[in-house]
Amino acid sequence: QVQLVESGGGLVQAGGSLRLSCAASGRTFSINTMGWFRQAPGKEREFVAAINWIDGRTLYADSVKGRYTISRDNAKNTVYLQMNSLKPEDTALYYCAADRSYVIAAAYYEYDYWGQGTQVTVSS
Repeated sequence: QVQLVESGGGLVQAGGSLRLSCAASGRTFSINTMGWFRQAPGKEREFVAAINWIDGRTLYADSVKGRYTISRDNAKNTVYLQMNSLKPEDTALYYCAADRSYVIAAAYYEYDYWGQGTQVTVSS
């Protein structure tokens, strides 16, 4: 099993920045991809970004491309999501997810492990 714990969410004004962290523990050797998803009230869970744990390849949703950056620290088993130029429509519960596959996937059902989520609220 893998445990994921997110942190770094909060309230920020439009145009501001936040950095989310996700620390993995347990059978971390089984992880090959980590990703971030988000879910706003009344909406489906949405892919945000993902990174391959081995070679650092990344994938971003069009809605965040150029504003968000995903990175990882293998030594700390931690993945980060730097969010800049935040907009009110970025408001959501942000989830960290881990996948045993080497292939970077955008579909939530491809991921094997999930964190509890951290709330990001962007005020206008």
